[in-house]
Amino acid sequence: MTFDETEIDWLANLLSDAAIAEIMPRFRRLDEGEVRQKTSAADLVTEADVNAERLITVRLRERYPQAMIVGEEACSDDPTLLQGLGDTDLGFVVDPVDGTFNFASGVPLFGVMLGVVVKGETVAGIIHDPVGKDWLIGAKGAGSHIRHAHGTLEKVHVAEPVPMSEMTGAVSWQYMPEPERSRLARNQTKSLSQFGYRCAAHEYRLLASGHAHFVVYNKLMPWDHLAGVLIHAEAGGYAAHFDGSAYLPSHVGGGLLVAPDKESWRELRRELWAE
Repeated sequence: MTFDETEIDWLANLLSDAAIAEIMPRFRRLDEGEVRQKTSAADLVTEADVNAERLITVRLRERYPQAMIVGEEACSDDPTLLQGLGDTDLGFVVDPVDGTFNFASGVPLFGVMLGVVVKGETVAGIIHDPVGKDWLIGAKGAGSHIRHAHGTLEKVHVAEPVPMSEMTGAVSWQYMPEPERSRLARNQTKSLSQFGYRCAAHEYRLLASGHAHFVVYNKLMPWDHLAGVLIHAEAGGYAAHFDGSAYLPSHVGGGLLVAPDKESWRELRRELWAE
């Protein structure tokens, strides 16, 4: 089974359809019974997540009946669904509402994410902003663009490299064990400023469009990162595990450091982990 890049527009519209039908009608209108905790008070799922993923999954199965489909909420119920993602001929990885905590809190920073995997490699990524009604799209070898609601395409590029003291970044130290947690939290102050959106969709958008420089993630579920890493790479950026090895769709550990280029990555790796 092959994936034709001309399908990207169809996939982008699918994410928009799910947002229009299942997500935005519930934004700032969630009843108490429509929000549930998963692993903690900061890890939530809503009826928007569940229903949007169901809609996307049904449409994907209709169009690609033999494809592997990995959805965040389906995997929450059955983690074995992740098995084989690194080997599948064609796979789709879906985050129906990235930034669920924001969504459930009424904060308009959330997105719908989809990564396309072919034979163990991410070949396309789409991040849809239901509030802004646009898409950040990347395809391997074709660069990354914002597709605006009015139809125009805007090419995006990561920020120009600068010393760490002039960088803006985010470090998800809350998911780190000690003493790494305290070390990273302390060393992040070497940068110019920080952001923390609690939403990978918008954080990757910030980096890919050149408005910030780096992020550090420790929790690596594929629905949070496959689309964003591909888009960032096609916008000229560089990402790798903390040990410098390549990040692949089958990986769920090893951490991730995302930077404008390899030299910036090396500086950040040295300075953020300094004793």
